[in-house]
Amino acid sequence: MQRQKSLIREARMSMSMARPRRLSEVGQTPSSAPDRDMVASQETEFIGAIDCGTTSCRFYIFDQWADVVAHHQIEFEQLHPQPGWHEHDPTIYTVEIDKCIAACLEQFESAGHTRDQLKGVGIATQRETTLLWDRETGEPLYNAVAWPDARNAANVRDLRARAEGTTFTTPDGPIVGEEGMRRITGLPLSTYFSATKWDWLKDNVESIKEARRKETLMMGTVDTWLVYQFTGAQNGGLHITDASNACRTLLYNLHKQDWCGELCDFFDMPREALPRVVSNSEVYGEFKKGHLLEGIPIAGLIGDQQAALVGNKCLTKGDAKQTYGTGCFMLFNTGTDIVKSTHGLVTTVGYQMGPNNPVHFALEGSVAVGGSSVTWLRDNLNLIDHPREAGQLAEQVPDTGGCYFVTGFGGLFAPYWDIRATGMIIGLSTFTTKHHIVRATLEATCFQTRAILDAMSKDVATSSPRLEDDKQLEKGPAGLKVLRVDGGMTGSDVTMQIQADILGIDVRRPEMRESTVLGAALLAGGALGLFGWNLSDPETLKKVNRLDVKTFSPTISEQEREWKYSGWTRAVDRARGWQTNSGHG
Repeated sequence: MQRQKSLIREARMSMSMARPRRLSEVGQTPSSAPDRDMVASQETEFIGAIDCGTTSCRFYIFDQWADVVAHHQIEFEQLHPQPGWHEHDPTIYTVEIDKCIAACLEQFESAGHTRDQLKGVGIATQRETTLLWDRETGEPLYNAVAWPDARNAANVRDLRARAEGTTFTTPDGPIVGEEGMRRITGLPLSTYFSATKWDWLKDNVESIKEARRKETLMMGTVDTWLVYQFTGAQNGGLHITDASNACRTLLYNLHKQDWCGELCDFFDMPREALPRVVSNSEVYGEFKKGHLLEGIPIAGLIGDQQAALVGNKCLTKGDAKQTYGTGCFMLFNTGTDIVKSTHGLVTTVGYQMGPNNPVHFALEGSVAVGGSSVTWLRDNLNLIDHPREAGQLAEQVPDTGGCYFVTGFGGLFAPYWDIRATGMIIGLSTFTTKHHIVRATLEATCFQTRAILDAMSKDVATSSPRLEDDKQLEKGPAGLKVLRVDGGMTGSDVTMQIQADILGIDVRRPEMRESTVLGAALLAGGALGLFGWNLSDPETLKKVNRLDVKTFSPTISEQEREWKYSGWTRAVDRARGWQTNSGHG
């Protein structure tokens, strides 16, 4: 009780950061009700959602129209012990999430609602971030190694060499090397994925070696850790993960939809340390006794990018979305088809709407540095005081003056997959100002999105079965006429206009852009049978999130678009392969 009071006091101190309790207070219209305020007092059921991202966590409470009733967000500390290292203190996740929950409950109850009207909670999390803890104590054995961490580059080189002497059993028969792993998992060998982080941890952290010797080792991603903590930790806490997170570890067989014994052996991962894999929408358990949400069911669990796919209602084959967060991630829904990429993308689980429903898959392209490049302008170069200033500076110049910024701070992800690439600004002259550099920073994300969409177009055209022949797909790059977007960077009109110009298609931005947390809420609500939501039938979600949408259409010619993009590809060519072992780059 004392802890609850303390959390509520802390929440009250930061209430000035919270959103208004009702959308009508800021001039927004409700999703479907003609007068939101007239029905607000009659509502008796609500759904909550946690989003634990890379740099912040948040808690939302939604009503039946997916209108926001209460919301709170807190940034947490990023740890960079050495160049290329990126860690989090695992205990900070639940501490900060609990503060967000306390703030939301304060808002919720101030609006006249009661805690028992909150019927369930969904959880969305950053993916690939790797945690290890002890089964007996429930305590972490090391900091969480965050997904952008690249300390394991040497491990990846060694693993790749070892894979060349290993034969893997794939759906296409025995295949040697990294390609065999890709056929099983849909993923390349990269510093990005959890098993390569594990490969470094098991050899370099004594507490992990000891827990393994005692057979008390537990492994998971952030979703696993949160559910474990919220349901009791060492006192009966659940050890589970969902398929959308499991498939990002390099240990999961997409075709069998379970952990792969061959890959566990290859990475020397104890099978008993891995969590049980569950669907994205079912009742897993309840918040533990003494928690602010004691007794409330946890009913949705999903990786943040797949959550955004659901939150954008991209539930039909051929739908696609791009999330602009710390990194940027494009997902293209391929339905129940597992489409192998031959152009630098990854094949991933999209979602599974309950244990008895089929798994839907997606093609994904990941940009390692998105919004974090804007943060870098602020924290490292002091060019801006707030991220929103980036757009303000960029729109003061018509172009970058020939400047390109390849934001390969830790290598490049899709479709390049070059861990030796570096960050590089090229095309500088005496004409260049900070405005050009800031605009080039925004353009970098947009150019990388174009590279991913080009790769998707090629994969769609060559897929078997051929997705481009599917009548459900529109005609355009990868069958797209519109790209749906969400995330922090989409708040910049100039960035979204640049994106539309570089892609040559419309970019559609909803008013409510927190699609990740909305997706988690939809999954939990669907599992609990709330509001008539049935995520296997998108028609039941027609009234959800119907706020205004702004569309950005291309304003430049095809010739100019291709000229700009050719400059980007030249810049990337110069940035690739820069890092060597010589000490000179």
